[in-house]
Amino acid sequence: MARESIKARERKRERLVAKYAKKRAELKAAGDYEALDKLPKNASPVRLHNRCKLTGRPKGYMRKFGINRVTFREMASAGKIPGVTKASW
Repeated sequence: MARESIKARERKRERLVAKYAKKRAELKAAGDYEALDKLPKNASPVRLHNRCKLTGRPKGYMRKFGINRVTFREMASAGKIPGVTKASW
C-alpha cells in the first residue's frame, strides 16, 4: 500500500494538469514555448503516473479496471468484478 502522502501528491498533480490543460493547449497551438516553460512543472500530463485506485500501487496497473494486478486477482477470485471468471478448459 502506498503512503498517503504519495497518493495525495498524485491527486494534486491531477488537479494541476486539469487546471492548466486549456492554457497549455492554447500556448502549444500558438507555438509560444517560452510561456510553456513558465507553467508549473507538475502541470504537464507527462508527470502523471497511473496508480491503483484502491491501494495506490504504481506497478502492475490495469487500465481497463483502474486497479493493479494483485488487487484485481483478489477481487476476481472473490467474485467482486462482474463478468470476470477464472479460466478453465
